[in-house]
Amino acid sequence: MTTLGFEGLNVNELKDMLREAELPVSGTKAQLIERLQANLPGAQVISLESEKTLPEEALLEGEQSVPWYRGTEVLTPPALIAIGVAVLMVTAIFVIQPTWLGFEPDYEYELISYDASQAKSFADQLVSYGHPDWEGRMSGTVEEANVSAFIESQFEAMGMKTTLHSYEVPMHHVNSEPSLRICVQGLNGFSPCEGAGGALGGSEVTEFQHRIDYVIQGFSGQSEYTFQDDVQMTYLDNGSDDSLWQSASGTIGYVINSGTKTGNTEFFSKAAENNLAGLIRVNKDYNCGKIEGNDCVPIFKGTGIDDVTEANGGSIPSDIPFIAMSKDAGEILEAAIFNATGQPGVIEMFIDVTNDQEQTIYVPCGEIKGKSSELVIAGGHHDTVYHGQGAIDDTSGSASVLEMARQISEVVNETGTPERTLRFCTWGGEEEGLYGSRAYVSAFQNSLKDNLRLYVNLDMNHVDADFSNRGNSLRLFGNTPEDMEHIERITDIYKNKRSDVADRYDIQLALYQGAQGQPDGMPYNSDHGPFVYDLGDNMRGRAVVCYGSGSWEYHTYLDTMDRFNEESLGVSVTIYGTYMRFLAYSDY
Repeated sequence: MTTLGFEGLNVNELKDMLREAELPVSGTKAQLIERLQANLPGAQVISLESEKTLPEEALLEGEQSVPWYRGTEVLTPPALIAIGVAVLMVTAIFVIQPTWLGFEPDYEYELISYDASQAKSFADQLVSYGHPDWEGRMSGTVEEANVSAFIESQFEAMGMKTTLHSYEVPMHHVNSEPSLRICVQGLNGFSPCEGAGGALGGSEVTEFQHRIDYVIQGFSGQSEYTFQDDVQMTYLDNGSDDSLWQSASGTIGYVINSGTKTGNTEFFSKAAENNLAGLIRVNKDYNCGKIEGNDCVPIFKGTGIDDVTEANGGSIPSDIPFIAMSKDAGEILEAAIFNATGQPGVIEMFIDVTNDQEQTIYVPCGEIKGKSSELVIAGGHHDTVYHGQGAIDDTSGSASVLEMARQISEVVNETGTPERTLRFCTWGGEEEGLYGSRAYVSAFQNSLKDNLRLYVNLDMNHVDADFSNRGNSLRLFGNTPEDMEHIERITDIYKNKRSDVADRYDIQLALYQGAQGQPDGMPYNSDHGPFVYDLGDNMRGRAVVCYGSGSWEYHTYLDTMDRFNEESLGVSVTIYGTYMRFLAYSDY
């Protein structure tokens, strides 16, 4: 007996063929091929001579380009197992999705329930594990460890099999309260800066408030600069002039975040390359006048540590402190140091961080074992920036994961064992570089490559409580037409059956099926990225994501539960949870 050219197909294509033949889809790639071969008596060889793309004029409206293969002859009847739904011709096989040809299977969807008060309760409990002073749950801290244990306990209470994974990853750690002051000297020089000041001939000292006026940036180095050190500062404008950076060696660089899209990684790399003594980035173009009078509140941003390390000659720049300041605080500093009418002021900066070693982060998971090893995962990150509650980013998402898990658990209790295995996880290390999800995918790459059917990501899937002024949009998107078609149908049902909530929001659907880094490709900006792009063997995983609107408090100390809108979480929880339910019990 000859065989089909199965080796040239990926695991998902093999599983699609098995489903069409009503055969089991569990096992390794070799086992899938063996199962297909055993059930295809008399099958003829297909020569996978070349892979081409259908010309644009041959595509139906809204259709993606699909490969075609030239075959030796038409398959015998026992071999009529389609890749998706295949149209067999005498000289060629065209792989075409069923709905693209107008076939509309009568799928049945049953909306899962959603309890807004329970979602709010989950969110309140997550926030309660924050830092006693700064309120955050930064990865690698006791706060992150405690919230991870809490989440695992909730999965266990739902009757799931639980695991608490831990990973050692690069992570900076804020050890103690920082301090930032400037001093304008009086007649007596710098020494009065250490005292009360303000006396005849004394100096004027201005102290900036941590979290409100400034925040530490990702992988900032530490510093103990005193007034007596007289560390100079260099004005770098918006950071685009390389000659200014070169002139800033040995000084603290002051760069304005205005009219530039340059990120922390590039600025911090320039600081390392030019041997700066520190770096201050002032916010003058984000959230200005939106949440705090006419000020622009400082935001936390991470740093691409690999690039910065390379720029620093192979080591983390542990002696270059890096902070972000508000517009108002920056203007006070500018007036005292760069625009002083008399003697310029001097700076004092105490930044106590550890950024040159690994920290432990956590990934708690709960699992509902299905009849097969094929897997559907829902997740969101439980860590926050170090200096705020992170109510929206991403307490909203992790609370949504818990509520979705609770609802699905109840469905399983009523319905019985699902066909597919369902898993719910929350990720540490997201804010510093998707460390938790990346480590998890790396650890379980082979299993995920063979078994992952869909990953659902919930990150800021929230609409601000004041959505009449902040916007009311929720964007649901995925990277395969098949999944998004189901999401569209479920969304229509949701709008019809729960119109009291659905009518309050602008629910948008989008398909991103292009290559990584392309405008039509799935972005690599949250925990879905590793599940899409890091499975190996050039395999692209399936994912659906939800982003909300209206959170100007993003990565600031003002991202609190005061603006929490638990109702809005129900849109993505219900729609995506319903799709999980469908995948759990269908053979699709």
